[in-house]
Parts: sequence; C-alpha cells; structure tokens
Amino acid sequence: MKRISRTARAWFTSRPALLGAVVLLALTSASAAAADDGPEPLGVTAEAAMTARTVRVGALFGADRIGGLAGGHFCTASVVHSPQRDLIVTAAHCVDGAGGLVFVPGYRDGKAPYGVWRVGRTFVPDGWAEGQDEDSDVALARLDPLDGREIEDVVGANRLRAGAATGAAAVTLTGYPDSRETPVSCTNRPDLRGRTQQRIDCPDFPGGTSGSPWTDGGGRVVGVLGGYEKGGSTSDVSYSVVLRGQAAELYRRAAAAP
Repeated sequence: MKRISRTARAWFTSRPALLGAVVLLALTSASAAAADDGPEPLGVTAEAAMTARTVRVGALFGADRIGGLAGGHFCTASVVHSPQRDLIVTAAHCVDGAGGLVFVPGYRDGKAPYGVWRVGRTFVPDGWAEGQDEDSDVALARLDPLDGREIEDVVGANRLRAGAATGAAAVTLTGYPDSRETPVSCTNRPDLRGRTQQRIDCPDFPGGTSGSPWTDGGGRVVGVLGGYEKGGSTSDVSYSVVLRGQAAELYRRAAAAP
C-alpha cells in the first residue's frame, strides 16, 4: 500500500470508523467514444498549473487540521457533477475508517483559495463495505454547504463517465503527493489489467495521490487512483478500478439520496 503515508494511517486508526456507506458514482455516457489525447509529452510528471479544471481537484485532511493545513493532507479527491452539486469522488480506502474529514479544492502551500469544505456523508460500493474488495475501491462523499453555497457553484465540476474504453485515448492524472504542498499532473495512455483494473505509467505518484482523478480530453473522470494494492506498490505505476455498471449504479443511488 503506497498511497497513504504512515502519518495518515496513524490518523485513520486513532478515530472512530464511519458508519454505513453504500452509495456512489455516475453514468454520463456508457459509450466507448475516444477522447482527445491530451497534452504532450506523455508519461511526464510536473507541477500542475492552476486552471479552471485543476482547482476542482483538492486535498483531503482530517477535520482537526482546519487550523493548520500545511503538511496534513493524506489523499486526493475531485468534484463531480451531481443534481445537488455537492459531490466529490475519491478512493474508498481514503474514507474507510476515517473520522471527520475536510476537502480543500485548489489547495496550495497551506492555503485554501476556495475554502475548506466539511465532508458529510460518504458512500462506498457494497464490495468495499463488505470486504474491502479492491475492484470496488472508489467512493463518493457529499460536502456540507459553505457560506450558503455548494462546492460545484464555486469551482465547477467534472462529469463522472462510466463505460469509457481503457486505452482508447490518453488520460490526465492530477493529485497531491503527501510530500508536496502543490499538486502534480501527468498524461499517458492507460491499459487494462484484467477486466476490472486499469493501470498507467506516470512517475512520482507516491503516497497522498490515492483518489486522484483520471480525466479524459473532455475533462470527464474515467478513473480514480486506487484499486489494485490501493493504487499500486510503486510511485511510477498507478491503478484504478475500471468504472463500469457498479460505478454507474452507485452514483445514481448517491445522487438520489436525501
């Protein structure tokens, strides 16, 4: 398990487990239409520029870090479109067993330019809730309003896309290594690892990058860093669950939850 640091694991075990979680993810399109190939060169990791898309990606912290964010993030998440405009997507192992959490979109250098958002309900697939099945390592979380606004009203959202053909085009990973205070990004073409997992060669995605979105050329989330070995055993090869029917059904349930 490379994606969560020892400090973060200690934080997890020191707080009560979250109760029940069972709803998730969205189907924007079940077709396998190819996406744009994204920027060149492929397979190179660099600091992510601050853009309208990248500020939808943020870092997850324990709620006890609100007064001092610097150095305290342990996973990555991103905003996805929903009817209630309040959902983020991440890896299930990032929220499993965690206590209070906050999400900071566009986080950089200890600062929260778009606010600090408390995580309310979390939703994971049955396969993860019942046995931490690595083929179900994806989660949604609902954020509480901040100053009367929903997260999507502040930074916008990407659409979650189930059914995209793995390897049909390049995808871009954006995430927060726990050793850095700025996000990194890498674009490459993923490939399948069996029917249920996809992998991508991108260097320097170590602990802290779990939950990083894999976005296609249209900005749609087609993967979430996690899955096999909770994201992979090295920092140079990353994994994601293949988002298919399970992801689409769970999204529908989460979006419909009161």
